[in-house]
Amino acid sequence: MNNFRNYLFGSALTGALLLNLNVSAQTAPAPVADLPKNWHIMDLKADGYYGISLNNAYTFVKGKKSKTVLVATIDSGIDTNQTDLKSILWVNPKEIPNNGKDDDHDGFVDDVHGWDFLGGPGGKVDFTETTEEVREYNRLKPKYEGVTAAPAGGEKEYAYWLKVKETHDATVGKSSTELQQLSPMMNALMATSGYIKKELKLTPSATFTKDDLAKISPTANDTVQQSKGIWMQMFGQVDGDNSHVIKEFSEYLAKLNNDVNPDLTARQKIVGDNPDVQDGKPYGNNVLTNADASHGTGVAGLIGAIRGNGYGIDGVADNVRIMSIKGVPNGDEYDKDISNAIRFAVDHGARVVNMSFGKKISPHKEWVDAAFKYAADHDVLLVQAAGNDGENVDEKPSYPNDTFADGSQTDGDNVISVGASSAKPDEALAATFSNYGKKNVDVFAPGVKVTSIDLNAEFNTADGTSFASPITAGIAALVLEYYPNLSAKQLKQVILQSATPTSGVMVIKPGTKDEKVDFTTLSKTGGVVNAYNALQIASKLKGEHKG
Repeated sequence: MNNFRNYLFGSALTGALLLNLNVSAQTAPAPVADLPKNWHIMDLKADGYYGISLNNAYTFVKGKKSKTVLVATIDSGIDTNQTDLKSILWVNPKEIPNNGKDDDHDGFVDDVHGWDFLGGPGGKVDFTETTEEVREYNRLKPKYEGVTAAPAGGEKEYAYWLKVKETHDATVGKSSTELQQLSPMMNALMATSGYIKKELKLTPSATFTKDDLAKISPTANDTVQQSKGIWMQMFGQVDGDNSHVIKEFSEYLAKLNNDVNPDLTARQKIVGDNPDVQDGKPYGNNVLTNADASHGTGVAGLIGAIRGNGYGIDGVADNVRIMSIKGVPNGDEYDKDISNAIRFAVDHGARVVNMSFGKKISPHKEWVDAAFKYAADHDVLLVQAAGNDGENVDEKPSYPNDTFADGSQTDGDNVISVGASSAKPDEALAATFSNYGKKNVDVFAPGVKVTSIDLNAEFNTADGTSFASPITAGIAALVLEYYPNLSAKQLKQVILQSATPTSGVMVIKPGTKDEKVDFTTLSKTGGVVNAYNALQIASKLKGEHKG
């Protein structure tokens, strides 16, 4: 799953912790400079931050009437009681809430706000999974372990096995190393948290934030000073209080452990279906708010959190309804769930679908490809995160993608792949973790230190193409509000044309330490999305939507 935890705890934060647990008490590192909480909506010329020019966009459509747009998020779930989202949740008009019946005869019981394809009987949810390469390795291992040559007639599957094994070995090796490094660090975080609470005279159950660290006296002992240095660096990477950081860390450790010591029975025990059989039988439940719904809540907030209510954040689009579809665990999503989730969104009227997830192996790509085609046939735009591995996806594909297994398509008219950009047009404009590709990544959007809402009335500032994607989906929804007759193909055209090529800006190539490339070489457009430009372009088009 390409969420922000994968980046923060998989790379930057690991390094920060390793550094800080070895610094002396007198040499605490300088904190990372804060960005404005809403920098992603700002304008480069007016504000100095490379956001999406949202204020200019709303000035452009001031006085014009908008039409409500339905946006589906295929993600980890959603906090249905979040103040910034509660009133904009999609409500299935044909379903009577909580009567235990499939009123609209769509195969889903009480699908009032969406559906959970990782749900099971009794309201249970399978939200901790392993990676696809681990699942596939263990499925194929009995057949191919010890086999050194392709069996007659089995050349294709044997080649797939070799790819799976190589990917599996790399993933498990990396996860094992990180577990060895990070497990003792969890104890260190707990211990340093205790020292700081004691110094600040807080109760054991109390929490502290970055601002509280400033209250620590310069004359405090070495242990307290070192603890402060560690937490200053932590808060430079992850927003929130110490309990939030520890929670995120704990969830990442659980993910790593499930790569090394996978529970391969969770799906069967909880959901009860066979993820390798697409038989059309209904499965799942309607539980959308769960322990892992933080990511999906943040994604939904960026798209359409209620604007101007004095609470939370302002979403990009001001007249949307959010349909939440859970198909993404803390681990890799299943192809079966994603294909069914896309079809659910299309069948229930979504015009835009956001997909902030991805993986390295796709055993049933043909199912997802068919769902992509289904969305295209129904004029639905799919917006997806490019991924957080710092890799060239032209050379090393991430899944899902719009290069179809049957060779029928290499670039979908209704699919936008989004990389993550930072706040300034300098060498750090391309996020170090972002995937890129001149052919397969269409555009970049803000994805570094982006703030959104979270579970339980909280907030989260994080990195990831997971956030760049919904910002882009939000722009697409905003354009459709005012120009509802645009087709998905035209909408993609508008988004891509809005991104003015940032030529001449040499940036550090993602995944490297100091290799410089021109920013325009990292995506098809070479630019960053812009809501104002998109509306201007849309205003000049004759809509081709048929629906």
